[in-house]
Amino acid sequence: MTEKGRWDFCIECRKETEYLLQKRDIVKVIRDKAYTFGITAAVCAECGGEMSIPGLIDKNVQEIDEQYRAVEGLVSIDDIEKLMKIYKIGKAPLSLALGFGEVTVPRYLEGQVPSKEYSDVVRAALASPVYMKEKLTKNRDKLTEAAYKKAMAAVNSTLSLFSVSEKMLQVIACVFERLEEVTPLMLQKVLYFIQGIYSALYGRPIFMEDCRAWTRGPVYPEVYELFRDFKYNPVDDARFALLEGTADDLTDNEKKVVDLVVNTFGMYGGKVLEQITHNEDPWKEARKGYDDSIPSSELLPKEHIMKYYIAVNKKYGIDTETGLRTYIHDMLDKAS
Repeated sequence: MTEKGRWDFCIECRKETEYLLQKRDIVKVIRDKAYTFGITAAVCAECGGEMSIPGLIDKNVQEIDEQYRAVEGLVSIDDIEKLMKIYKIGKAPLSLALGFGEVTVPRYLEGQVPSKEYSDVVRAALASPVYMKEKLTKNRDKLTEAAYKKAMAAVNSTLSLFSVSEKMLQVIACVFERLEEVTPLMLQKVLYFIQGIYSALYGRPIFMEDCRAWTRGPVYPEVYELFRDFKYNPVDDARFALLEGTADDLTDNEKKVVDLVVNTFGMYGGKVLEQITHNEDPWKEARKGYDDSIPSSELLPKEHIMKYYIAVNKKYGIDTETGLRTYIHDMLDKAS
């Protein structure tokens, strides 16, 4: 692969020439072991010799570092920074919390490559809030009270992610991958539509959680608790770094339904989606006898949601984006 249109001084040609960026393999010996790395080289378009251009050495160092860590299964600087963000802990306190020396993590952030043993500790903390909690508890006396309390609160908050089913987490992770901004209100409605459409098309719920008829429309209470601190703001949650890649575990049919909903309902804000649900039979039936301003937490039975969307599918063909857009248009007309 080459890239054209770049110029610099070629020592061999003794003039400014065009160069091409190409990938080439080099062999380096690290700790008595030979590795083959693919690095970027600048090749003169006239003489074919390699050129030294600004920033290329640093780029090569970064490429080798990333590939070496990948081959050896070592954590990256990004992994460590992610861990600090999730648990709201500084580099020195993190080092002590994990049982390392105080300057170990700061050195890793400066580029020092961790040992496999220490890397595995960081990876385990990144993968499991339970493990991180054990480490914090074990090394509490090494931390200031403020640092300990702040990190432990973040751990407990992260543990709350797992109060919902694995499938629900996968669906939420997929929604956040597909949409740039999602508020808690919007997320609730998107999850409801995913549940309804999936159950109508495949005859079973996509996740086990029960939905409730709140004044603002269908709500999954466990999910509400996860994101209540964001209120009406877009969710920007460091905890979801723990779920990266989990959306890949969804089946093709599950991904298809998420995409159907995101590409149609996902074009609207939470308030608009709320209006749609307020005109659907499951929510209206669950709210019978309640004034608009009276709170409720009546169950929206999964079978009622499925029955409703089976009927919608027969009329609109909601296995396609065209059918869903027609349904949305009709429901918004009804709400206006």
